[in-house]
Amino acid sequence: MAASNLVLIAGVGDVGRSVLDQLRAWDVPVRAMVHHDDDRAAELRTLGAEVVVGDLTRPETVAPALEGVGRMYFGMPVSPDQLLAATVVATVAREQGELACLVDMSQMTVSQMTATSTAESHQQRLHWLTEQMLNWSALPVVHIRPTTFLNNPLFTTLAARSIRENGTIALPFGAGRTSPIAADDVARVVATVLRDPAPHIGYVYELTGPRTVDMTEMAEEFSRALGRPVSYVDVPLDRWRAEVLAKAGLPPHTEQHIATMARLHRENRYDRASDDVERVTDVPAQTIEAFVAARRDFYLG
Repeated sequence: MAASNLVLIAGVGDVGRSVLDQLRAWDVPVRAMVHHDDDRAAELRTLGAEVVVGDLTRPETVAPALEGVGRMYFGMPVSPDQLLAATVVATVAREQGELACLVDMSQMTVSQMTATSTAESHQQRLHWLTEQMLNWSALPVVHIRPTTFLNNPLFTTLAARSIRENGTIALPFGAGRTSPIAADDVARVVATVLRDPAPHIGYVYELTGPRTVDMTEMAEEFSRALGRPVSYVDVPLDRWRAEVLAKAGLPPHTEQHIATMARLHRENRYDRASDDVERVTDVPAQTIEAFVAARRDFYLG
């Protein structure tokens, strides 16, 4: 019997929502799993998605969500429940035996980790363990490992605030290089895989922007996009964590993850570039300048 082409999107954040939009544009049937049947769920229905309410850590809600599903996108927000949710999904999917493809949203840092490495965040460790568990499950898995997102508050909300105040981007990245990627580009890869998964099963795709830049070069791209001078100000990591990050009101798990990302940037762990976006979708990842230019009003207020 041919596998169903019904796609379950479990994680309708920036990436998941864009994946849903693209799949529906291709007329691929989609089921979206949400925590609450609210206005956002109603909006997803208007896009043609079936909506189910559930929790990825509860197998009694995951099982009915997976019924009749042949393909799944698994994408958790930053959460200490990452590994638990992935294990529940894998266990239920193995029992039901219907999945032809499970797309796992991981992180590029995983490619530099080992079983005993300790420099990474708790969240990054959970992604590493999730990949190991999914590989052991023998499910038809595709791992997606994006680098830092351009949509991250580090490059959006915080950058916009300091650009408006004094024309700077103030971050503790030192001379480290980075290659951030737009969520829409990651979603294009995920949607392409889910539309026709067979050629991708077992692959790992590492997704970055088109080139690596240091923060001075990033500020120059912002300057060109916004038509005004923007410069980079390097902030000591401890001071940034105390004066900026600690005041954001984030859960401890999330705060520790972001602080670690900042430190790893400073240590040049994000100096990575890949053409996997273009190889999978035939369209290159967008530049920082293009991303910012499309959101000019947001950055300038």
